[in-house]
Parts: sequence; C-alpha cells; structure tokens
Amino acid sequence: MAVIEDPAAAEASLDPMRSKLLAELVEPGSATSLAARVGLARQKVNYHLRTLEKHGLVELVEERRKGNVTERVMQATAASFVISPTALASMQPDPGRSPDRLSARWLLAVAARLVRDVGALINGAAQARKRVATFAIDGQVRFASAADRAAFAEELTQCVTSLVSKYHDESAAGGRDHRLIVAVHPAVKER
Repeated sequence: MAVIEDPAAAEASLDPMRSKLLAELVEPGSATSLAARVGLARQKVNYHLRTLEKHGLVELVEERRKGNVTERVMQATAASFVISPTALASMQPDPGRSPDRLSARWLLAVAARLVRDVGALINGAAQARKRVATFAIDGQVRFASAADRAAFAEELTQCVTSLVSKYHDESAAGGRDHRLIVAVHPAVKER
C-alpha cells in the first residue's frame, strides 16, 4: 500500500481511466496489452501511463525490443493506494474545528487525521527503510438498545482512561508520544 500526499498525484490517480490502469498494473503490463484490456488505443494508454509514471504511481519494469519498437513494461508502484487528506491542503478535515466526540463529522475528521498521520509515518519509514510500530483493533458489537450502547461507551471510556493514566509517563526520558483513537460507529453493510 502506498499513501499519496501530493495533490497532483492524487488528481492523476482519480482519473477514471488512470485508476483502471493502476488496478490492471498490479501485474506488469505494456501499453499494447493494457489497450486490449481497457478498450483504448495504445497511444492513449501510453499518454496515461506517462502521467502516472511522472507522479511515481507506476514504474518501468523492463523494456522489450519488438522489431523497430521498444515496448515498455510498467507496473504500479503499490498494490493499492490511499489518498492522504494532506493532498487536500487547506481543505483537509480538522478535528479541532468541531470537537464534539459524539458527532459523526468529528469522527470523520479524526479518521482523516489518522490517515494523514499514518500515511506520513509509512512514507517516512519507507524512505528510512524502517518499519512503523502500530497497533489496531477492529471488531463489531451488536447492541440491544441505545441505552446499552451508551453504557458501553461510558465503560469503554473508563477503561481507556484507566489504561492511559497507568501507562502515560510525561517525564519518561526518550519516551515517544503515541496517539490513541477509539471509535464506535454503526456498521456499513458491504455491497
């Protein structure tokens, strides 16, 4: 997975045809082979591939000589991409603008910050050839009532607050701050 932070690269990746080409290029392919699969002329595919290559979304895997022509075989630089809110510059969501922990908009702003921050960590770690230490829990719970959901939220808040106060050490020499995000939202059915 790669995180796109550059606005121009994000724009290039969101073009419907380029998005389709990126999906096809999980496996290496040439403009000729892609043209047949996506229903475009080879020259138009080449145009889109040059744009994707300019933004670092695809890379040259090999060149093959076929008569008087050199065929370029390309591959996506990642199996999947996520666009960071950083690409939105001043329009990116900010949890500080409406800090209401019961608001869906605030939750979305927090999630956008999570994508932005973890994306920056992934990109920085890739450049330093290191790994990023993270942890996540993803689960599902069915509540019998709104009252049960409210009681769960209260108990979860108490448990997390207790854990944070137990392990947080403001004076730890060489310690590193970590962000903790816990969210509960209605599950969305898969299409």
